[in-house]
Amino acid sequence: MEHFLYITWDPSDTAVSLGPLAIHWYSMCWLVGLALAYLLVQRLYKEQKVKEGLFDPLFIYCFVGILAGARLGHCLFYQPDVFLTSWRHFIEIFLPIDISDSGSWRFTGYRGLASHGGTLGLMLALWMYVRRTKMNVWQVLDNIAIATPVTACFIRLGNLMNSEIIGRITDVPWAFIFERVDSMPRHPGQLYEAIAYALLFFIGWRIYRKQPQRVGTGFFFGLCLTYIFTARFFIEYTKEVQEAFEQTLPLNMGQMLSIPFVIIGIACMKGGNWMKRFADIAAGNKKK
Repeated sequence: MEHFLYITWDPSDTAVSLGPLAIHWYSMCWLVGLALAYLLVQRLYKEQKVKEGLFDPLFIYCFVGILAGARLGHCLFYQPDVFLTSWRHFIEIFLPIDISDSGSWRFTGYRGLASHGGTLGLMLALWMYVRRTKMNVWQVLDNIAIATPVTACFIRLGNLMNSEIIGRITDVPWAFIFERVDSMPRHPGQLYEAIAYALLFFIGWRIYRKQPQRVGTGFFFGLCLTYIFTARFFIEYTKEVQEAFEQTLPLNMGQMLSIPFVIIGIACMKGGNWMKRFADIAAGNKKK
């Protein structure tokens, strides 16, 4: 029996139409999330009196790192049987197009981005950034971690607008009926994550306003990793598996990939000197 609070969900694909140009909700959410993170980190740099000229390259590194990592993460972790089976599909990893058997192609945008891959791509990009700028790696990581939950929140809202990464069938009164998928009430797992990440942002921002001296210690970076991937681990129980091979696994791919990030996050929060030393060496910081 359908509960009177169930939400029937089938929004339009298009967020904004500008003549022949259509901006889709998922792209819009990504852009809003990145723009807000950009403004937040810019403010943090100014408050911390970071040398002018060091901020602008950061956004380029982060944008490219997140997009490339998220795309590769999806293709390699979730659909290697598709993207690694032919040169045609291999090209589709890197270019936002669909190539037909006849060789013709059409623009589709990137269909499939994985948050775990995006996190790895971001960390690699930040490593390259601190190698170039010689900034304190922990100051950079902590500042990015304070702003990251905003972007993560909007990405999951984009998934919600696309009716993708849907939840399992449920009878909870706040269930969503994703009309593009079926007529069954399901957990809005994307919304659970978006709310969790929004809460993390307010927690992190509150701590920063009270204890700004924690920036540069690795605390915010550790808090971000631990919170996001712990939340992701448990919210995965409310989601449908994304790929058939996950049906036979004790934990799905998202949960297995979350565990290392949680361990790293806890170590950073607890002030793991060995990890900090390793990061300093990797960043080219020779300080003893």
